[in-house]
Amino acid sequence: MKMRIGELAKRSECPVETIRFYEREGLLPQPGRSAGNYRLYGDEYLERLRFIKHCRTLDMPLNDVQRLLTFRDDPRQDCGDVNKLLDMRITEVEERVEELQQLKEHLTTLRSQCSRTAPVEACGILRALSDCSCH
Repeated sequence: MKMRIGELAKRSECPVETIRFYEREGLLPQPGRSAGNYRLYGDEYLERLRFIKHCRTLDMPLNDVQRLLTFRDDPRQDCGDVNKLLDMRITEVEERVEELQQLKEHLTTLRSQCSRTAPVEACGILRALSDCSCH
């Protein structure tokens, strides 16, 4: 079944602008056109778009999504490279988690600088933020 971009957007729950962006970036191939020059998409576009959206919900950058699509488009390839790509993403996520944990600790320490209600001029948090030597 062929559908126009509005129907694809509705069925995929993906904005029209995003679909056009993915086309420009090469994640979605250019669709065929109707006699009236409307883009016409088949179910394979819907499936591909859902795949892209799932990757994006996993916070994968577009270049990783493109690589995964390349693997997906040639299923005879060895999946070892897919595993390596995911291993790299997992490592990046672990590093981000560590950075966020350090940020949380810093904020918690900062918060402990002012445990009571007082005039702003006596605020330990503001004083600590002004002290550049604590970094």
